[in-house]
Amino acid sequence: MVREERDVRVLFVGPPGAGKGTQSVLLSQKMGLLHVAPGDIFRQEVRDDTELGKLVKSYMDQGALVPDDVTVEVVKKRLLSPAATPGFVLDGFPRNLSQARALDEILGVKGLDVVLNLDVPFDELVARSASRRVCPSCGKPYNLRTDPPKVAGKCDVCGAGLIMRDDDRPETVRERLRVYNESTMPLIDYYRARGLLEDVNGLGERDEVFERVMEKIRHRLGDEQGS
Repeated sequence: MVREERDVRVLFVGPPGAGKGTQSVLLSQKMGLLHVAPGDIFRQEVRDDTELGKLVKSYMDQGALVPDDVTVEVVKKRLLSPAATPGFVLDGFPRNLSQARALDEILGVKGLDVVLNLDVPFDELVARSASRRVCPSCGKPYNLRTDPPKVAGKCDVCGAGLIMRDDDRPETVRERLRVYNESTMPLIDYYRARGLLEDVNGLGERDEVFERVMEKIRHRLGDEQGS
């Protein structure tokens, strides 16, 4: 576990479907860090049918991104909360240079410790998204290839029928990847130029990828803090 006095700040970047959600949750659990994922927050708002959720859904259904001002405020609120004191793992933010600069302002001089770039080929990203399902009742996610439900098409927790999210459909994924290449790819150069970026091979089983993630963490923070 990380030492209590160390404020560890980690950002995952990479295209949709690269595994940022899975790996960021594993890292937050292992190191006792706050997991901050605007996508998860927005999807909960959609399930709760809030005004924010209705707005977000209109963008998600088109494969478009939620406006920067909305996303920045959601992230800022969590990063400045007491829960973020031991540090945090960011997943899905920033998505463009404007958001990256907003994050710089939020974090101040301490900034980020490391930016982990999960690298996965295009064809694999589309295949992964096509395999994802989610329970519309309790929100539990599944992957038909790597984490299928015990009963086909049914949630293990509540028994509801599983669905494919609109933003996991192949045509939507391709649009999201196009948007990613235009808006988010420049972040790779942005953080590499600042000496913060570590490339991680995102292919393979979950635990294989996580061991690669931990190798990068140990390299950046030292064996004592990344062990």
